Amino acid sequence: MRHFEDEDLTGAQFRECDLSRARFVGAVMQDVEIDGLVTGLTVNGVEVTGYVEAELDRRHPVRVLIRSDDLGDLREAWRRLTGGWAVTVDRVRSMRAGSEHQRVDGEWSTVETLRHLVFVHDSWFRRCVLGVTEPFTAMGLASPVVPDHEGLGLDPSAGPGSPRWSPCASVRRRRSQRGSPTSHPSSSPGPHRCPTTTGGRRMPRAGACSSASSPC
Repeated sequence: MRHFEDEDLTGAQFRECDLSRARFVGAVMQDVEIDGLVTGLTVNGVEVTGYVEAELDRRHPVRVLIRSDDLGDLREAWRRLTGGWAVTVDRVRSMRAGSEHQRVDGEWSTVETLRHLVFVHDSWFRRCVLGVTEPFTAMGLASPVVPDHEGLGLDPSAGPGSPRWSPCASVRRRRSQRGSPTSHPSSSPGPHRCPTTTGGRRMPRAGACSSASSPC
């Protein structure tokens, strides 16, 4: 366990770090931003995770639908998610050429983010729900913590084949192969054990990265 005492970490950035069970005692934390998979966060003796989750649900009601076991709720969640991304993609298309490839504050560009959604769909739905062990979609983009990108079928240099490309269209093509997150129960595939290999390569364990979309 690393120990920091009387250190000035003003302006420090921790990216893709595991800070589980970390303790900050007598710390000065002003204008601090935390973004990631956060649970059991206690601030000055108050567990605040519930407050944060409730506020996120208020701001983004689709989160509640996603957690539902009701098929109607899941269909509505899918409709809202695809609709929201369609609006985002249309907005990006209206911006000046090249904007979709620009990064801001070290975060992924719009195109990189959309490519990551393709990877997440392959990882969580095709692999863990459908049990598919085929290589991932080449244009999918995984975070650096996922090992052996090429072995998984990913091509970092790949990209949308057309400026009209949409991640929603790519996902629809993929899910039309087998099953759908909005299928009728009678036509839905049964439960699958999440494969430990894809394309003949061992996959990282679930939760291998710190973001809420892990493994990514």
